[in-house]
Amino acid sequence: MALIKLSQSQNLPYIALQPIASLKSPKLFMASNFPSSGQLKVENSKKSFMPHGKVLVQVTHSIPQQKIEIFKSTDGWVENNILTLLKPVENSWQPQAFLPDAASDGFEEQVKELRKRAMEIPDDYFVYLVGDMITEEALPTYQTLLNTLDGVRDETGASLTSWAIWTRAWTAEENRHGELLNKYLYLSGRVDMREVEKTIQYLIGSGMYPGIEKNPYLTFIYTSFQERATFISHRNTARLAMEHGDSKLAQICGTVLSDEKRHEISYSKIVEKLFEIDPDGTVVAFAEMMRKKITMPAHLMYDDHDHNLFEHFSAVAQRLGVYTANDYADILEFLVDGWKVKELTGLSAEGRKAQEYVCLLAPRIRRVEERAQARSK
Repeated sequence: MALIKLSQSQNLPYIALQPIASLKSPKLFMASNFPSSGQLKVENSKKSFMPHGKVLVQVTHSIPQQKIEIFKSTDGWVENNILTLLKPVENSWQPQAFLPDAASDGFEEQVKELRKRAMEIPDDYFVYLVGDMITEEALPTYQTLLNTLDGVRDETGASLTSWAIWTRAWTAEENRHGELLNKYLYLSGRVDMREVEKTIQYLIGSGMYPGIEKNPYLTFIYTSFQERATFISHRNTARLAMEHGDSKLAQICGTVLSDEKRHEISYSKIVEKLFEIDPDGTVVAFAEMMRKKITMPAHLMYDDHDHNLFEHFSAVAQRLGVYTANDYADILEFLVDGWKVKELTGLSAEGRKAQEYVCLLAPRIRRVEERAQARSK
């Protein structure tokens, strides 16, 4: 996330918040301490880039050919049921609709008004919003990941299969989210954007490894969960922005969450179809993905300072209430109910064991969280 150390009592990550005299905030090492772009000297370092963080031993190609054929056979279904959930480009929102118009005579006044509203929002909110934006801006990693999947990848970069079209169009819709949040944060004057951009570069260079193994069963369970988590996160940031008196920022977050909700529906429909075609294989994959835990896309986030940046970012999310352990359990229950996992019959012994595991997991997570909260108190 980018770079300013807040007091330990606030327990915030290292984040570059700009100095605002009217803010009642803890003592900060302000972003003004960083050299301006004119003063900046870029060293010609010969040190090679190395991804931050460690990933587990990576498993690939974990499903047999007959399972891959299931996905190839559903190309027509994707065309009729998933591609229809995309919005035509001409009907889609674009970032500048929610930001000051640089071509207008009133641009400077609009920016001043935006910055005035931003001054009233607490630091920890901006910590989370920066982390949210960085996660959205790492989009190249997510498209790359989808294009590793057996049976659904874009083989040429411009393939006309429905699966490939979906991946590219989903990426194009998602691309606007990072663009909008990035421009808002730049105009707000509350963060050191050079440090933010460095963090994005580190994250894209490091990639991600959620344990999906090039397996589309695991992947679409992961994306169904992740899209709902993102929807909940943006819904809560919109609510908090409104509580802090910034209806325009609330509108920005609300616009992004509407896309995330549509994407959640799309990926959930894919898994619903898999339960219809292959209930045994799908419930086993569901249990496997949940045993691995749903790791957030930015789990390798790094800013060249804090080696535990993602953990600190997650702690802020938990404290603000924008994404918590209870949300994780709620999402799991939502998917179990939506996919009618409890009602599955005719499963193998492995399938029944997987069914029991996922159906009992959410209450178990809640109990663990309750004990953790009690200990923390």
